[in-house]
Amino acid sequence: MPEIIPLGWLHTVMGAVALLSGGFTLARFKEILLHTRSGQVYLTTTLLTAGTALAIFQRGEFGPGHALAVMTLLALAVGTLAATVKAFGKWSRQVQAISYSATLLFHSIPAVTDGLLRLPVGNPVLKSIEDPVFRILYLALLILFLVGVSLQLLWIRRNPDRSALH
Repeated sequence: MPEIIPLGWLHTVMGAVALLSGGFTLARFKEILLHTRSGQVYLTTTLLTAGTALAIFQRGEFGPGHALAVMTLLALAVGTLAATVKAFGKWSRQVQAISYSATLLFHSIPAVTDGLLRLPVGNPVLKSIEDPVFRILYLALLILFLVGVSLQLLWIRRNPDRSALH
């Protein structure tokens, strides 16, 4: 695995802050909301993480990490349209929840991948991106996302006025 460049360190730190603030936000509010401080921290650091990912070319070409960054930026845009201009009508809150939660999934995939391929330093847990363990982990992340979004949508249905509160 190549050494981490300074931009990579910024990307990694912003990604870690995003994951932590996203987890905190979901635990506290049951959904990522644009008007909460923790939601704003999450969304800002997610934007920075995706933006810096597009500038990192360790392998010299557009790769899976770049595709996840583009998907993250698209999910942020859709979620923000849903949150600010209610572009999806009565479904805007659900679209916002799904979109913003998808960004957490998109963060988690490279976090798990890079973490297992880089740590512990000098003797990483896994040696290759081709290791079959990754397929199991990615499937587990997808299942966690689907369960989490299902719970959020149930929460939203039971608490229709919640998005107006802090």
